[in-house]
Amino acid sequence: MTLHNLAELLAGLPRDAAVLGIDYGRRRIGIALSDAHRGIAGPYAVLRRGKLAVNAAEILAIAEREEVAALIVGLPLETDGTAGRAAQAARDWAHALAAATGLPVAMADERYSTSAVRERAAEQGRALRDADAHAAAEFLSAALMEAGHE
Repeated sequence: MTLHNLAELLAGLPRDAAVLGIDYGRRRIGIALSDAHRGIAGPYAVLRRGKLAVNAAEILAIAEREEVAALIVGLPLETDGTAGRAAQAARDWAHALAAATGLPVAMADERYSTSAVRERAAEQGRALRDADAHAAAEFLSAALMEAGHE
């Protein structure tokens, strides 16, 4: 399946449709959920990364339970904005996820999401549990805000 342009995908969704943000990592997959109006996003879950079919079924079950209309997968660009190995792996996985779930998928820059949530937690003197889900919420919130202003 083809990946969608983020702004066009969000603009074409029903008005009251939530989206999932997905932070695809080597060991874990962080999941964030937007509200129905796509104004805010929060951490939802962390999945152990496994076989695509298993992870796709888990993500699809969440999407059905939460009435999600689309998936936004994080694109881990290099600090200079170029796409390296990690970005290509995330793209390949996003294509496969779209095919496995049948849901529309777009990608959003997630370069600094993990470091941003870890820094905030450290500044507040608290331990950060489920960093991957918080990172997904970080980039999903930024993507929704940016798409809303285009």
